[in-house]
Amino acid sequence: MLEYEFEEVSCGEVCGFNLRETAAHREVILRRAADGWRYMGCIPKSQRRPYGFIESIDLVFERQRPET
Repeated sequence: MLEYEFEEVSCGEVCGFNLRETAAHREVILRRAADGWRYMGCIPKSQRRPYGFIESIDLVFERQRPET
């Protein structure tokens, strides 16, 4: 059976019309992979109005649940 976990990650910081990049998502994916999780995708979690800028996402991970 598979188990799933979600981890929220900020998508960057907006200053005026400029977006500052972030590599936080890469760090999370590499850390989770080292623990046996597989990256499955992302889901937008919060958006800034009125332009729809995505402020944060949930990264989705899965792995085989250990047999008990």
